[in-house]
Amino acid sequence: MDQAQIQTYIDLTIKLAIEYVPKIISAGVVLFGGLWAIKKILIGVRASFDKAGISRDIAPVLTSMVEIGLKVVLFFFSAGIVGIETASFVAMLAAAGFAIGLALQGSLGNFAAGIIILFFKPYKVGDLVSISDKFGEVSEIQIFSTVLITPGKKQLVIPNGLIIGGVVTNFSSLGALRLEISVPMPYTESYPHFESILRYALRQSKEIMQEPAPEIGIELFDTYSIKVAVRPFVRPENYWAAKFEVMKLIKAAMNEAEMTVSIPDGVEQVNMGA
Repeated sequence: MDQAQIQTYIDLTIKLAIEYVPKIISAGVVLFGGLWAIKKILIGVRASFDKAGISRDIAPVLTSMVEIGLKVVLFFFSAGIVGIETASFVAMLAAAGFAIGLALQGSLGNFAAGIIILFFKPYKVGDLVSISDKFGEVSEIQIFSTVLITPGKKQLVIPNGLIIGGVVTNFSSLGALRLEISVPMPYTESYPHFESILRYALRQSKEIMQEPAPEIGIELFDTYSIKVAVRPFVRPENYWAAKFEVMKLIKAAMNEAEMTVSIPDGVEQVNMGA
């Protein structure tokens, strides 16, 4: 290699250094400064989420999304300072995102539904709900699914996408749940007397709420008896215990009053509880 070639390489190196070293230094300063600023921004974002009362389940997910978005923007901005063409990177990311979106269409739908559930809170952990004709207590609210525990101690995992697209019945949100009980009364019996027996039975229960007051009334004139509706209110978490206790107390009160419901031979027995 002769002296002229060496000088050419030296000149080219000096030219590139003069052109790119300041850009690389500037990009580095912007990159490190941007990362520091992002940390500060994320602190403010977390504080805003706490102040807004956003669920602790969804806050980390939203914070991560904000962090990723800010870092992607910072990377492209720094690359642009150096002089790297970012259009091709953007096109590649868009194509990759489109392909991933198609492949994970169902999962992304459940993810978006999970965000909506955690943000708007149609139910919370511990609530008694009916979702997609499934009844149970909410055990977990995950990003992709909701976990219910049925009264029979079965675990149900329901995709969040199905929940958003259907009807959700929350039995716990108002703090009271009404029991639906039907009691047969003989046609020969006085209704005021029968009602007093039922109210006496309800007063014996510690599970029954006094406000709202229990409702009692004639529901149906059946062939062999009158069906009397008994509608006391209970705490949602005490539903089954309260129903069993009320049925037992009503039966005991009827026995104490020596009251029987006549059932002709060959007729199906009257059910004491609906």
